[in-house]
Amino acid sequence: MCERSAMSLTAFTHCSRNRPFPWGTVALVAASLAYPGIVYAAREVVPPLAFVTIALLAVAIRLATLRSPASRIWRTPLLLTIALIVATAAVNPVIASKAYPSVISLMTAAAFGASLLHPPSLIERFARLQEPDLPPEAAPYCRKVTIIWTLWLYLNAVIAAVLAVQFSDAAWALWTGFIAYVLMGALFVGEMAVRRVVRARAANK
Repeated sequence: MCERSAMSLTAFTHCSRNRPFPWGTVALVAASLAYPGIVYAAREVVPPLAFVTIALLAVAIRLATLRSPASRIWRTPLLLTIALIVATAAVNPVIASKAYPSVISLMTAAAFGASLLHPPSLIERFARLQEPDLPPEAAPYCRKVTIIWTLWLYLNAVIAAVLAVQFSDAAWALWTGFIAYVLMGALFVGEMAVRRVVRARAANK
């Protein structure tokens, strides 16, 4: 399987030696990682709408690089990300400057959740890009992993939004720029470990 976070991620992209380097994904991941720290460090001297512009630019770059049919599943979530950030900026530019991590996590969760209603699940689709002959028994496992990632991404979006609105900038930056990624990494590593166990058991049957 090949999973990558797009928030964050999102995070997920496709594995293939024959595909061009995914500059759009790299831009979005880099923006997601650096954005909270940049906002926190420069919030006293940079106007909120400048941060909003940076966030929109990162999403626009990702949109512009959606080439393959498989990657187009992200088009609607990314367009909705832009719409939500712009709408928030029209009401409250300060909150909008901190909306990017929450909105991108929410839209990624929506994409994962939608795939549960319209199978195959997103994790299964990613897995089949690397393993076209994925055994049928792998589908239920991929669905469970998709559910876990969906719940995590929704939870992360809610926490980031609450921190942005009701807590200090420092708390928001700490969660969105560090803690969330540590937890996401732990979830990713844990899933890899569980996957190895599941595969070993299947091989022994």
